[in-house]
Amino acid sequence: MTYFKKISSGAKWEDIVGYSRAIKAGNLIEIAGTTAIGEDGEVVGINDPAAQTRRIIEIAKDVLQQLGVGLENVIRTRIFTTDISKWEEIGSAHWEYFSTIKPVNTMVEVSKLVSNDMAVEIEFTAWVEE
Repeated sequence: MTYFKKISSGAKWEDIVGYSRAIKAGNLIEIAGTTAIGEDGEVVGINDPAAQTRRIIEIAKDVLQQLGVGLENVIRTRIFTTDISKWEEIGSAHWEYFSTIKPVNTMVEVSKLVSNDMAVEIEFTAWVEE
């Protein structure tokens, strides 16, 4: 049976744009594009794409825990960056979490994110055995 469970981060943008932080549909979990926003609502790691990557992955980890799973369930990450020349810094931070999990991954450069202080945005897909 397919069912949907929606997770909200409480970010103001969810109601403005009309989206959920994550949706679990059956065995599949999709986490929306996530940026490095701290508990205070401010961007974390300005001018530090590795720090932003770590913060983003920690946010995704928390969302997955709310759904009863962990990063080991992640099967895909999609990384968007405003400066592809920083790919090694971003990739190294990604490796810290996924070196043994090894989800499929894409990293692409985009011209801009919602805030000029944001250098990285990541989407996550996870699979859950039920």
